[in-house]
Amino acid sequence: MTSLKLGVEVISAHDLIPREGRDGSSAYVELRFDGQKFRTTVKEKDLNPVWNETFFFNVSNPHNLPNLTLEAHVFNYYKATDKRSSLGKVCLTGTSFVPYSDAVILHYPLEKRSIFTSAKGELGLKVFLSDDPSARSFDPYTRSSDPFVGMQPGVNLDSQAALAQMETMGLDVFSSNRDRARRTFRTIPSQDRRQEAPSKAPPQPKIYEMKSGPPPPGVGMFSGPPPPGDFSVKETSPYLGGGRIVGGRVIPGDRPNSTYDLVEKMQFLFVRVVKARELPPKDPTGSLDPYVEVRVGNYVGKTRYYEKKKNPEWNEVFAFSREKMQATFLEVVVKDKDLVMDDFVGLVRLDLNNDVPTRVPPDSPLAPEWYRLEEKNGEKLKRGELMLAVWFGTQADEAFPDAWHSDTVTTTDTSSAIYPHTRSKVYHSPRLWYVRVNVIEAQDLMPSDKNHFPDACVKVQIGNQIFRTKTVQVRTMNPIWNEDMLFVAAEPFEEPLVLSIEDRVGPNKEESLGKVVIPLTQVARRADDRPYFSKWYNLERTMSEAMEGENRHQSKRENRFHTRLHLRVCLEGGYHVLDESTHYSSDLRPTARQIWKPSIGVLELGILNAEGLLPMKTRDGKGTSDTFCVAKYGHKWVRTRTIIDSMSPKYNEQYTWEVYDPATVLVVGVFDNAQIGTNGGTDTKIGKVRIRISTLQAGRVYTHSYPLLVLRPSGVKKMGELHLAIRFSCTSIVNMMTQYSRPLLPKMHYIRPLTPMQQDLLRFQAVNIVAARLSRAEPPLRKEVVEYMSDADSHLFSMRKSKANFFRLMSVFSGFFAFGKWFGDVSLWKNPIMTILVHILFVMLVTFPELILPTIFLYMTAIGLWNYRNRPRHPPHMNTRISYTEGVSPDELDEEFDTFPTSRNNTDIRRRYDRLRIVAGKVQTVVGDVATQGERIQSLLNWRDPRATVIFITFCIIAAIVLYATPFQVLAFASGLYAMRHPRFRRKVPSPPVNFFKRLPACNDSML
Repeated sequence: MTSLKLGVEVISAHDLIPREGRDGSSAYVELRFDGQKFRTTVKEKDLNPVWNETFFFNVSNPHNLPNLTLEAHVFNYYKATDKRSSLGKVCLTGTSFVPYSDAVILHYPLEKRSIFTSAKGELGLKVFLSDDPSARSFDPYTRSSDPFVGMQPGVNLDSQAALAQMETMGLDVFSSNRDRARRTFRTIPSQDRRQEAPSKAPPQPKIYEMKSGPPPPGVGMFSGPPPPGDFSVKETSPYLGGGRIVGGRVIPGDRPNSTYDLVEKMQFLFVRVVKARELPPKDPTGSLDPYVEVRVGNYVGKTRYYEKKKNPEWNEVFAFSREKMQATFLEVVVKDKDLVMDDFVGLVRLDLNNDVPTRVPPDSPLAPEWYRLEEKNGEKLKRGELMLAVWFGTQADEAFPDAWHSDTVTTTDTSSAIYPHTRSKVYHSPRLWYVRVNVIEAQDLMPSDKNHFPDACVKVQIGNQIFRTKTVQVRTMNPIWNEDMLFVAAEPFEEPLVLSIEDRVGPNKEESLGKVVIPLTQVARRADDRPYFSKWYNLERTMSEAMEGENRHQSKRENRFHTRLHLRVCLEGGYHVLDESTHYSSDLRPTARQIWKPSIGVLELGILNAEGLLPMKTRDGKGTSDTFCVAKYGHKWVRTRTIIDSMSPKYNEQYTWEVYDPATVLVVGVFDNAQIGTNGGTDTKIGKVRIRISTLQAGRVYTHSYPLLVLRPSGVKKMGELHLAIRFSCTSIVNMMTQYSRPLLPKMHYIRPLTPMQQDLLRFQAVNIVAARLSRAEPPLRKEVVEYMSDADSHLFSMRKSKANFFRLMSVFSGFFAFGKWFGDVSLWKNPIMTILVHILFVMLVTFPELILPTIFLYMTAIGLWNYRNRPRHPPHMNTRISYTEGVSPDELDEEFDTFPTSRNNTDIRRRYDRLRIVAGKVQTVVGDVATQGERIQSLLNWRDPRATVIFITFCIIAAIVLYATPFQVLAFASGLYAMRHPRFRRKVPSPPVNFFKRLPACNDSML
């Protein structure tokens, strides 16, 4: 029988239905799970009963736990008639059960037991799993599917008196007749009753288990999905390489520190297969196609094989997790590759308990040794040796990133085809430049038809980026454009700049008048706004001639007539090439290295593990996931190794970045590797975490578990949790404080700013270039991964985002609205004492105006100090309330996930278009009202309404005289008292100035 138990703590209920008139209800809770029942005590005449009682159920089959259901029924007990009626129920599926350390008290709304009953209120429960042996459970002898009848509520069965009471009520607790109706329930004994209970009772069958208070600290961990709706960040206290982390501080342990102090140390057996010599042939022809198998228990790693080579060199490293090793011997087998069956050549067998040393960096790498090959029976071969290096180490070993890992393959799949797709890797995104092309003019165009005046435009192209100038119809064969264009290019510059003059000779038909190819390596670079020189380029008729360029003219010494194009081309190094949104960018430095500022600190990231992941694919008839993590900050991307067949993978990999600006964001994403077990496809996103560097305290270690949230067409979904350890170390506090006074973007963004349309287009091109470059690495970072990490689609329209931004705006102005409401209450004398105090403060400020600004700043200082106690304790994370994912409709989500251009049917498009027209109509009305008020202000002095302008000018003359003759303090005092006058002196109709302003003309009557 398994020791796993389900613990249920019944906390309280709220707002129950009164079943006994106004007196309330006599409520108790009955728990049902896996054929077992428990019952709490009865709380008489209480609509908000509190129990705080704990019960434990046996879990007969843990593998069937997701299919089981816990039912909590709330009943009202009628003491006079000994009957009950339903107040509601709560049903929880097995997928929501979590370990005790993750369990929280949740209040579930009560549901109807049937269509003929009613329900209202909430039931507070805390449900958790425990495998602690001391948490005893009741004997399954009491399991019964029959409902209990006639039992008095609140009976304590943990004593002799309880058993005697059961016997007097007709229940034979020692009977073996299981068909007889029984009523079993559980209660929490009070402290007094525990002391009165006899110390030694005669042996009796245990009918139930009673516990009070929290479960013991030995509650075991059970892997299971997290409770639904738990989207909060949880602080943890793990044991890492430097010690235990408690509240951000490191408590050193007994183990020595290492450079990898933000991850848990994982022991690995490393095997480096260097080379072999004088291998004996196995084929009749005397040839040998050798490869090596490295075996540790059920795990097998293979090197690549060489054709017809007796002295091969592999130099490959294999890493086996010591935690999962179940063998005491290491076998390194040399085999001959064959079409039917591979031939055995020889092996090397090592005892892992005695023959393997331990290496701790920064020790030098272990020197490999020659080992004589053996037969399977242990006899040494006459010829054939294998050079190996075997040692125990951690993930801090320099061989770790490029090694083959046992946790990246299954024991049933030993092929090396997936190995390149599972390794950890550090990438550097290419250095991006803006290419500015200023097309000035052309000379001596030569169209094929001499009698035709060309409609000429210039087509400019770099890779897949194509732009055109406006079309100019020329009469002198010397068109002038003078247009600026911006492109994105990446080092090393593989794609040249190609320009061609196109003549529109007919509808959708163009003729090339010449081409020129300019290698970007020959283009001048600048880091500021200084003018750069222009240059004339000769155009060639064909692309091959244009590719040869100046070399062709110098070699052949041609002196023929050419069409010429006047250009200014330069590489802009003063800009930061935007490949992310500026709101959460990971790098803000310009392209030119010579104008970089010094770094302000170091960011260290430890990717520990993931828990409670949902299955992303099916393998061997069950759901599974093959996950890896990607972290991006600045130009540096990192990718962890892929953990195969694990819903709770442990990565324990640590990475470091230099920090140049605190207003940057670290992004960590989790993906399912689609290259394993399938025929390829797109890597599936599981979720990501954004952490702003400015929210981190210097020197503190942040160990938190972040929920992985993904927005699906069905709504927001929690895919699991990611456990990270983060530390930001400041190297120069002066440089960091200075950064807050500097512009967010480089200076060129303000001297020659880019338009919003240019920014969106260039950002799209930059993301495509980075994705194309990183997808060529091994293992590749696929395009969907780069786009998800860079938020490439954040600029697309979404009704959900529009509503979320509107509510964000309302939240920003809520303080002003609250102040306006408060001032209105003061002006209406709703609280006379408050109004009198405000009058006194107003008189003081008017009398001593030099106190106004100090008072405002002191007030803001007091607010800041008061809010210090409520400061955030952990980095902010994705907020479903701010993102407006809880109240969004399915149709709006479907619209958000629609492709661009749309792929939906005409009915959906028409409905969404009509909805958009309604929203746009409201926006149009608001914009029109704002414009109307502005035009009324303009009409005060533009004589559109002559009488109104005369009245306003007269008022201005009188106001000028009065203001000149009256001290300012008197005017301020009078204005304040008038604004806060008593309601008895107020009129319900608008004041004359408001009436005058509303009568002013606007341009509404001039619109069609």
